[in-house]
Amino acid sequence: MTLLEVKDLAVEFSTAEGTVRAVRGVDFTVEAGRTLGIVGESGSGKSVTSLAVMGLHRGAEVTGSVRFDGTELIGAPEETVRALRGRRMAMVFQDALTSLHPYFTIGDQIAEAYQAHFGGKRRTAWARAVEVLGDVGIPEPARRAGEYPHQFSGGMRQRAMIALALSCEPDLIIADEPTTALDVTVQAQVLELLMKLQQDRGLGIIMITHDLGVIARVADEVLVMYGGSAAEQAPAETLFTAPRHPYTRGLLDSLPRLDAADGDALVSIPGSPPSLLDPPAGCPFHPRCAVYRAASEEGRRACTEQRPPLRLVAEHHRTACLLDSPSEGRGFQKEATA
Repeated sequence: MTLLEVKDLAVEFSTAEGTVRAVRGVDFTVEAGRTLGIVGESGSGKSVTSLAVMGLHRGAEVTGSVRFDGTELIGAPEETVRALRGRRMAMVFQDALTSLHPYFTIGDQIAEAYQAHFGGKRRTAWARAVEVLGDVGIPEPARRAGEYPHQFSGGMRQRAMIALALSCEPDLIIADEPTTALDVTVQAQVLELLMKLQQDRGLGIIMITHDLGVIARVADEVLVMYGGSAAEQAPAETLFTAPRHPYTRGLLDSLPRLDAADGDALVSIPGSPPSLLDPPAGCPFHPRCAVYRAASEEGRRACTEQRPPLRLVAEHHRTACLLDSPSEGRGFQKEATA
C-alpha cells in the first residue's frame, strides 16, 4: 500500500540576497513496511524535503504535490495537516537534545503529544508515555519518564525521540539523521530498533542521512539528492552494485574499503556542493564531475546548457545524467527520455 506520494516537489525561500531554490522537482513514493533512504551531502535538500512533507516550513513557497494516504497536503487547510502530523506521520529530528524541550520532562512531552491527538485524562497519556519508552528499550521507563532531556545520554535521547514519534502509532516515520553524533555501537542499536519497529508495525520509513553505510543496512529504495534535485533513484541493491550517476559513484568511491592497500589515500569528490542561491547552469554536478571533464565538446556543452531530467535507464532505476553509461559513464545521450 502506498502511504506517501510526492510529485514535482519544489521549495523556495526568499532572502535578502535572492531566491534560494532548496528543492527542485523531486518525486518519490513510500510504501507501508518499506524504507526509502534519501542520501546526499549537506545542503543537498534532504531535510528541506522532509520538512515540506510534514508541513513545517514557514515563509517558504512550497509547490507540487504531497499526498498522504490519498489526502493532498500542499495547499490543504492547516487543520488537516495538523491532524495528520504527529498522529499518522511523525518525524524523528536530527538533534534530539535541541528538539526536546529542556524545561519539561520526557514523559510530559510524550504525554502532551498523545493528548493533543487522542484527548483523555492525563493519567492515560502518562501511562502511554511510559509504555512507549519501554517499547524503545529505555530501562526503568516509569522512572526515566520523569527525567529531563539533559539527564539522558545521546543514545537514550534518540530513543526518547523515537518514542515520541511512536506515541500516537503513526503509519509513516521520517527519521532525519537519527544516528548523527552517536558512536558506532549506539548507531547500530538505534537502527536495529527502527527495523524491529517497522517489522512489528508495518511502518513506512524515510531514512535521511549522509551515511551510505546506514542506507545499505536499512533502505529498500534509495533517492540520491544533489543541489536540491534528484540525481539517481533505484532499489538499494541496484544502487550499490550498479550506480549510474557520477555523483553516486563518487559517494561510493569515497567510502573506506577493508580491501584497500596499505597507504592508499581515501578518494574524495573535488570541489564543494553548489550554492542554491546561485546554482550552476545545466547539470548542477558538472563543475565537480570527472565524466564531464572527459566528455566530448558536444557532451560538455549539453551538461552546461541542459538540466538533465530523471530518466529511466533500467527497471526501477532512474538517473539524471546526460553522459550516462553503466560502465565508464562517457557515452553522450543526445536525447534524454523521461
